[in-house]
Amino acid sequence: MQRQQQLERWLTSLFPGQPFSLTSASSDASFRRYFRAKFDDGRTLIVMDAPPQHEDCRPFVKVAGMLHEIGLNAPQILAQDLEQGFLLLSDLGTQTFLDVIDESNADGMFRDATDALIQWQLASKPDVLPAYDEALLRRELNLFPEWYVGRHLGMELDDKQKQVLESAFALLIKSNLAQPSVYVHRDFMPRNLMVSTPSPGILDFQDAVYGPISYDVVSLFKDAFISWEEERVLDGAVRYWEKAKRAGLPVSQDFGEFYRDFEWMGMQRHFKVLGIFARINYRDGKPKYLADTPRFMEYVRKVAQRYNAFGLLLKLLDQLENRQDETGYTF
Repeated sequence: MQRQQQLERWLTSLFPGQPFSLTSASSDASFRRYFRAKFDDGRTLIVMDAPPQHEDCRPFVKVAGMLHEIGLNAPQILAQDLEQGFLLLSDLGTQTFLDVIDESNADGMFRDATDALIQWQLASKPDVLPAYDEALLRRELNLFPEWYVGRHLGMELDDKQKQVLESAFALLIKSNLAQPSVYVHRDFMPRNLMVSTPSPGILDFQDAVYGPISYDVVSLFKDAFISWEEERVLDGAVRYWEKAKRAGLPVSQDFGEFYRDFEWMGMQRHFKVLGIFARINYRDGKPKYLADTPRFMEYVRKVAQRYNAFGLLLKLLDQLENRQDETGYTF
């Protein structure tokens, strides 16, 4: 409550004599919260509350500026107080792609998202954003054994199981780092894309990095909160790849190679998210994300089933999910 009072005082100082009401706009998996300020004249603005002991607003401000510079639709920064952790933003509306997307409109929405993604990637330059390097990829992967396996499943891996997981992680990291690098939004999915003009409005970009070209494509089509048939995922990847080639982006000339990179990049992301969703529950007291962990485990399993390199990993996943009785094997 004290934090919200601080925010209201800050907003009042920006608009003296202009009454407003505050309602929750959204919250995310971090410590950030968003409020919609509605003024008596009908205007609405968004206020970000990012407690400075937990969050740093500067990357958000920087990446918002980068997106605007290349003509993409991100919130405008109208005022900022970095010391208190407050930002005042333009309002991109109330509907996310996730709110409205279905089989009847998905093609058009994915087309808009893919076009925006390619525009973002074409602007890429090294040394502007943090590198999505081996250390970061590994830190993310290690969330899986620590939080999902150890904390959520309550299991401790033995030495053989640890080696299987480490071997799989090493393969993923090698593949991920071999991809060409571009700007990576890092959570480019329908929940963070807004129904707006121009389409899409882009949110939640503060963790952007410079890294593997397939990362945001995977985020878009293998979503955290909605699953698509594999035919649509494949079609979306093909359409992105064809447009990216025409635009001169450094995607592989062979779609099969690109799709393997796409799937292996997705596996890295999905292991990370399994760990993060468990951590959010047990550390931060936000249980709702755990309901989506089966979706990510299924993503991982399907990729592991397609590539011989992950045969032992698939057996390990079976053990973690208590499926070993179905197949009768042991390590």
